[in-house]
Amino acid sequence: MKYSIFSLARNALSGHRRWPRAWRSPAPAKRYDALIVGGGGHGLATAYYLARRHGMRRVAVLEKGWLGGGNTGRNTTIVRSNYHLDANAHFYEFSLKLWEGLARELNYNVMYSARGVLNLVHSPADMDAAMRRGNAMRLNGIDARFLSRDEIARWMPNLDCSPSARFPIVGGLLQPRGGTVRHDAVAWGYARAADALGVDIIQQCEVTGIRVDGGAVAGVETTRGYIAAPRVGLAVAGHTTQLAAMAGVAMPIESHVLQAMVTEPVKPILDTVVTSGAVHFYISQSDRGELVMGGDLDFYNSFAQRGNLPIIEHVAAACTSLFPSFGRLKVMRTWGGVVDMTMDGSPIIAKLPVDGLYMTGGWCYGGFKATPASGWLLAHTMAYDTPHELNAAFTLERFAQGRMIDEKGAGPYAWAH
Repeated sequence: MKYSIFSLARNALSGHRRWPRAWRSPAPAKRYDALIVGGGGHGLATAYYLARRHGMRRVAVLEKGWLGGGNTGRNTTIVRSNYHLDANAHFYEFSLKLWEGLARELNYNVMYSARGVLNLVHSPADMDAAMRRGNAMRLNGIDARFLSRDEIARWMPNLDCSPSARFPIVGGLLQPRGGTVRHDAVAWGYARAADALGVDIIQQCEVTGIRVDGGAVAGVETTRGYIAAPRVGLAVAGHTTQLAAMAGVAMPIESHVLQAMVTEPVKPILDTVVTSGAVHFYISQSDRGELVMGGDLDFYNSFAQRGNLPIIEHVAAACTSLFPSFGRLKVMRTWGGVVDMTMDGSPIIAKLPVDGLYMTGGWCYGGFKATPASGWLLAHTMAYDTPHELNAAFTLERFAQGRMIDEKGAGPYAWAH
């Protein structure tokens, strides 16, 4: 402990110039056994599990900017597994179990906080849907508990549970194990752990083309030269369509802007995540005291990491409708992330029609909570060239075959991110 304190003080006084790097910054080699395009949580997790679970050491992560500069650093940190359909329920529950042990796995504090995720119910139809979803969760071994309006009112006195509320509250479905995780810590933890296993993490290296030879991947063109590899995994969130097109693969995906915002920090006032599908709103409080909130898409196609004022106005109005006292707080900053929307609201974690090309994407409103399972399963698929049973349903071909996984409550329309 003394060494740690003195080390912190010494590095603080030196302006952090002597602080050891958490991972290397190597020049790209000419060839790897596998390449991961995208240095966010999903890409770094994939590289880590390829090295850790499958013994692949000649792996590189290629990131056009900096680690966590995309959606990993632009989400609202919520993790949950409160899904209805079996494929999603089993997948996200696997992910939540990985979250629960991730700090120990990586030897890095990712700040998982099981503060609960409460989905508010506003009408008899909402009540029926919540009961159906909660029962489905329990049948799949996932924790779920229905709360009455009085229980919610005692728990959260700042929430307007009065009969005259703009959106009357009649109850709520709680997943106690849901909560939040520190998003940048996830990227840093996976990066450090992957680097320690020999993975090359190469930043400022944009992929400009994918070379295909005889129907199989041969490598990628980058701003730092050509890199050969027989396996390439795409983990680029909202830019999946652009990267897949480089290999001649068309994706059933649209990219949209999803905004969020935080208020000035205040003392602890909200100790859970609260969401409302009817209001299209979700809110939680960060460890620094900021109220983190968001709502719906901007509903225009874009690759820009910024949004427009109408959604900010909507989020502010929703917040003050549910929590009137929060109207006195100042908004400190807003941001936008690029989300890739599939036609059925469920992801694609699969082999693509080009041999050696794989992807994880199509996460719609909630890719962050899927991070560890996404990386674990993409690594499995790349290592064995076949899916695991947990991602077997999340194929690209399901859209042509009519096997949709239409989780109607996957986003803020019913349960919020």
